[in-house]
Amino acid sequence: MQARLRGIFPPVPTSFDAAGDVDVRAIAANVTRLMTTGLSGVLALGSNGEAASLDETESDRILAAVRGVVPASKVLIAGTGRESTRSTIDACRRAAAIGADVVLVRPPSYYKSQMTSDALVGHFRSVADASPAPVMLYNLPATGVTLTLPVVSTLAAHPNIVGLKETSPELERLGQFAEIGEGFRVLTGWAPVLLPALAMGAAGGILAVANVLPDQTVRLFDHAIAGRHTEALALQRGLTPIARLVSSVYGVAGLKAALDLAGFHGGPVRAPLLSVSDRERDDIARTLSAIPR
Repeated sequence: MQARLRGIFPPVPTSFDAAGDVDVRAIAANVTRLMTTGLSGVLALGSNGEAASLDETESDRILAAVRGVVPASKVLIAGTGRESTRSTIDACRRAAAIGADVVLVRPPSYYKSQMTSDALVGHFRSVADASPAPVMLYNLPATGVTLTLPVVSTLAAHPNIVGLKETSPELERLGQFAEIGEGFRVLTGWAPVLLPALAMGAAGGILAVANVLPDQTVRLFDHAIAGRHTEALALQRGLTPIARLVSSVYGVAGLKAALDLAGFHGGPVRAPLLSVSDRERDDIARTLSAIPR
């Protein structure tokens, strides 16, 4: 599986209908369109999928809908992180039964002050022991819990832990993770540093902007891997402004607004999140229209 964790993967947003219910048809339509591109697969039920706002039944329905339109030649990653080890294991087992190729597991963060190295290693080892699908670690420092190099190096020795998603601009840490070993794949989750992350040894990225501009994001990856630095740098500079708006600036609401503008199904976010304002939508539209296609 490690060999297939290479390239660009969009974290698929969760579409909701006018009543606020999950719209699996819209989700499947978005993914079907994405699968006609050079993307390596998708992540369902990630942070951009508003996973924290979904119940378990909704999560399973979404994953089944996505699995139904992701071909076997591409990788389906499922977010399965929960606050308890028991719940995380249950989510991993359900995701594998539905057909997930890999599970992405964030560290628990509600009791962040008690998430010591020993607690984190114990949690992830137990999950990896029980998960029928290979496990990717999810380093998301914004939660207040950061996976350190000693913790990740220890966990990378587990035969069912195959890689890590690093969602931060910390290239030094990403490079250290990428040096752990050939069988341990590191993907960046921070699109503005995709090009330097690849230079530091990342195998690709799980990037929100790839939902909106999949072809351009894949081209950036292809140019970088082929050593065409000038072309890759031009694409990186072009993508960075919109990548910031659909992630760190306006968040999931910004991503969904950009999807609507790009002809995908975006739609509303689920409360307590708020949709973008008219001014923010105009900002996204101007930035998106300035990107060469």
